[in-house]
Amino acid sequence: MWKEYNPSPVGRKTGDCAVRAVAKAIDTDWETAYALLAMNGFAMGMMPNEPAVFAATLRKNGFYRQAIPNTCPDCYTVEDFAKDNPDGVFVLATGTHAVTIVDGDIYDMYDSSALIPITVWYEKDNPPKEDDDEL
Repeated sequence: MWKEYNPSPVGRKTGDCAVRAVAKAIDTDWETAYALLAMNGFAMGMMPNEPAVFAATLRKNGFYRQAIPNTCPDCYTVEDFAKDNPDGVFVLATGTHAVTIVDGDIYDMYDSSALIPITVWYEKDNPPKEDDDEL
């Protein structure tokens, strides 16, 4: 289920999905997540929202990356993933957006449940489950 989530300290609705996703995934505030992304971006010579910076930040905070199987590339949605994974913390990347799922709930500032994920970030002890009927 989608739950509105916008931890921006000033309530802005802007293109900060990487900051929001990291903040929710590592259970911190928006400012700390932004600072982590900015520091990693500075060290890498890239902008904080670059995919490589986003990846490095999640990796440094204990997350592992896995591709979503491509057997149904246009039908397996963020909502499907959330239903298949009711326990744990996951960050999904769609190619243009990032969203965090915690215990089956989708945390985002808008309902992104219909988007198609291509990559999942997960904690080591809780890899994603796959529903073979859906994939």
